[in-house]
Amino acid sequence: MNKNGKKVVIIGGGIAGLCTAVYALKCGYEVEVLEMHDMAGGLAMSWSRGAYTFETCLHWLVGSSPNGDLHAQWQEIFDIDRLTFIDPEEFVRIATESGDHLTIYTNVDRLEAELLGHAPQDAAAIRDFTHSVRTLGRFRMLDPSGGLADNWLNMVRDIPVFPLLGKLGRLSGRQYGSRFSDPLLRSFFSTGDIGKMSAIAMVLSLAWMNIGNAGYCIGGSQAIIRLIEEQIAGLGGKIRFNAKVERILVENAAAVGVQLAGGETVKADWVISAADGHATIFDMLGGKYMDRAIQTAYEQRELFASYLQVSLGIARDLRDQPPMLSLLLDSPMSVDPATEQGNLSFRFFHFDPTFAPPGKTAVTCLLSTRNFTYWDDLRRQNIHRYREEKQRVAEQVITVLERIVPGARNAIEVVDVSTPATVARYTGNWQGTMEGWLVAPGQSFRPFPNTLPGLRQFMMVGQWVMPGGGLPSGPMTARPCVKAICRHDHVPFDVHVEEHHPEAVGV
Repeated sequence: MNKNGKKVVIIGGGIAGLCTAVYALKCGYEVEVLEMHDMAGGLAMSWSRGAYTFETCLHWLVGSSPNGDLHAQWQEIFDIDRLTFIDPEEFVRIATESGDHLTIYTNVDRLEAELLGHAPQDAAAIRDFTHSVRTLGRFRMLDPSGGLADNWLNMVRDIPVFPLLGKLGRLSGRQYGSRFSDPLLRSFFSTGDIGKMSAIAMVLSLAWMNIGNAGYCIGGSQAIIRLIEEQIAGLGGKIRFNAKVERILVENAAAVGVQLAGGETVKADWVISAADGHATIFDMLGGKYMDRAIQTAYEQRELFASYLQVSLGIARDLRDQPPMLSLLLDSPMSVDPATEQGNLSFRFFHFDPTFAPPGKTAVTCLLSTRNFTYWDDLRRQNIHRYREEKQRVAEQVITVLERIVPGARNAIEVVDVSTPATVARYTGNWQGTMEGWLVAPGQSFRPFPNTLPGLRQFMMVGQWVMPGGGLPSGPMTARPCVKAICRHDHVPFDVHVEEHHPEAVGV
C-alpha cells in the first residue's frame, strides 16, 4: 500500500487502539501504538497461572456469524474466520442454594418453553419478552462512520423495530424484571449493573445469541488480540510495550506528539487516545480541553462497577456444570466494607479446551464493587492486609463453590485473585471500571464526540467514546475516527479486505 508520509501515535494497546492502528495502516499512515503494559489487550485480557488460563473479558462476540452485524467490520481489521466459534446452548443458569433453578437458553423457542414451564403465572410477560427477542433479531445496527447515504437502507428496515427499541430504552433492567412474579426470572434482569442499565442491552444480546451472531471464540479475548497484532505487524505497524504516556504535547492548539514516563518524546501528525478517558483529558492534557458537557459527564454520569475476580484451577472435569451459573445466596457475601453481594456468578470454562489440561477446568467468579478507593488505598498503604483481604474473598467463594460442587476444594490446584486495584494497575481504567459509561434508561448508546474542544490533530476512540463499551466499541469508534482523519488529510479511506485461506485458531 502507498504510504502518505504522515504519522499517527496511538495511546493504548487495547481493542480500540489496535483496531485504530489497522485502519490507519491500511490508509497509508505510519503507526506507533504505545502500550503501558507488557502485552496488548487492555481489558480484553486473559492470563496463565501454571497450566490454567483465566479470562476476564470475553463472554460473547457480536459479529461471530459471517452474515451478521459487525462481521464485515471485524473482517476489515483481522481475519475473523480464523477463529473457532461456539454457540453454547445455555446462556446462564440461575439457581438458589436450595436447588431451585431456571435456565436461560440462547435459542428463543427453547427459552420460551423453559420459562413457561417454570413460571406459567407469568405467561403474558414471558411471551412479550420472547417476542421482543425475536423482533430485535431483525434489527441491523447503523454504521457510526457513515452518514444517511450509508445507513438509509438499514434505517428503513428498522422502522418496524423503532417502537420496541424506544420502549425498552426507557426501562431499566430492574423495571423490566418487575413484570415477572417469579423471583429467579426477575433476578435475571435485576442483578447488579444489569438492573441499572437500559433493558434493551440484555434483550438485544439475547436476540444476537438467538440468531447465532454472538458466539464465544476458543482461546478467549487474547485469541482476537493476537490476530490483530499479527495484522498490525504484517502492515508494518509498531507496538511499543512498557511505554506509558504521561503528557500529550500541544503546540498552537494542535497535538504534535506525546511525552513518555522518563522524558522521551514521540512526535506525530496525529495523536489518538485509546487510553482511559479521564486520564487522557484531566492528566495527559491537564484539563485544558473540555467543555461543560465533558466535565458534567465525568462528574455525574454513572460508570460500570469495578470487580474482583477469583480464578480457580480445578483438577476435575466440570462439564456437568452450566457455562455460567448465577447463584442466589441465602446470605449476602461481604466483598469489602461498603459492598455486599447477594449472588455469585461462576463461569465454568469446560467449553474452552485451551484453558485447562484434559480432565481439568478453569473456573472464575466475578464480584462487583464500586468501592475502588478501598482496594486501591489498601494495596498502596498495607500490602500485607491487601493480600489477606484477597485471601478472605477467595475463601468465601471457595466455600460457596464447595456447596455446589462437593469435593471441589480438595481439587483446587491454582487460586488467583484480581481486584479493582489490579484492573487500574494493568489498564489505567478510571475507578477500575469494567466498561466505562453505563447506559441508564433514557440515555443513548450514541457515541460521544471523538474530538475535544479547542484541540486539533487529536481524537479519542474506545469505551469512553462509545457508551456501553465492550469489544464492539473497538471497530465502531476506530472506523469513524480514521475516516475523519483521512477526510481532513485528503487521503483515500481504503480499508479493503484481503483474501485469506481460513485456518482456525484457538490459541
